[in-house]
Amino acid sequence: MDSNVVDLIMNDHRELERIFDQLMTQPDKRANLVPVMITLLTAHSRAEESEVYPAAAEAGGSKDVQHSQKEHLEADQLAAKVAETDFESPDFPEALQKLIDAVKHHVEEEESTVLPGMRESMDANRLDELGQAFLRSRAEHLGERPDDITKEQLEQQAANADVSGASGMSKDELKSTLADEAEE
Repeated sequence: MDSNVVDLIMNDHRELERIFDQLMTQPDKRANLVPVMITLLTAHSRAEESEVYPAAAEAGGSKDVQHSQKEHLEADQLAAKVAETDFESPDFPEALQKLIDAVKHHVEEEESTVLPGMRESMDANRLDELGQAFLRSRAEHLGERPDDITKEQLEQQAANADVSGASGMSKDELKSTLADEAEE
């Protein structure tokens, strides 16, 4: 199995795209696919935030990481909206489409900036180490929903997004500040 973090991330992106396609073309499968999509998206995001983004920022990609983190914050909000919207509701297709559009935009940018930057600036051993860390972290977060987030994870998101003063904030203050960041 490939353990290069860039390849692993891109594999997840392709899997999410496949699920998005099924969600749009096979509405009868939404009840089964939405939880799968949300848990994969959440686990993938948390693993990137905790393992990949700090390493990418250290390697010189801090501006790209900040931007990607803000896109994760937006995707978390949109995923939570999809999760709480009834599949049969007339609001569901629009909520789903907004999430899909946001994630596709994020994937395009990440695959054209952050990931190539990592390939260029890190050797194969480091990419493999990050791949193993990404897989461990993603496995730990499988089954979580966007709202299942600890204060430590919020602090990591704040660090990735270059939010100052985060260490002195409460969990609720961090959530509010990061929600504002997502809308900028």
